[in-house]
Amino acid sequence: MNLIDILKQTEAGEMLITFFVAMLPILELRGAIPLGVGMGLNHMTAMLVSMIGNFVPVPFIILFIRRIFKWLRRRFDRVATVLDKIERRARGKWEKVHMYQFWGLMILVAIPLPGTGAWTGALIAALMNMRLRNAMCAIFLGVVVAGFLITGLTFGFTSILN
Repeated sequence: MNLIDILKQTEAGEMLITFFVAMLPILELRGAIPLGVGMGLNHMTAMLVSMIGNFVPVPFIILFIRRIFKWLRRRFDRVATVLDKIERRARGKWEKVHMYQFWGLMILVAIPLPGTGAWTGALIAALMNMRLRNAMCAIFLGVVVAGFLITGLTFGFTSILN
């Protein structure tokens, strides 16, 4: 029996799995909420745990991502191309968000589509030197909106299936 199977035996374990999945880039709460509900958590618990998990990496990304990118570029030549591509994509999204700044960043994070979310929002805020307080507030609101949207979609699908 592996660790995941052991964790899935209790509600606290299911919450922990949901929390950590929400922290992952790409999946974020778009993957964590349906996963949590699928494991047996109620919708509200899955949503709240996912929101918290999704928001945890945000301040660290904003504060440290530029230093991490700089360190990676110095250490690994091949990584530089990947990092350049990530930064170009983030800058491209920033151009669309820049006009509305706070609200634009919040909407970018709130839209539950690939290439959006808290990780992308934090990366954009860091690369564009957005004030930490403003970025954190916008991203937090975006995570809350995304959480409600994904929970609503998950609830709709689960009610249709039942």
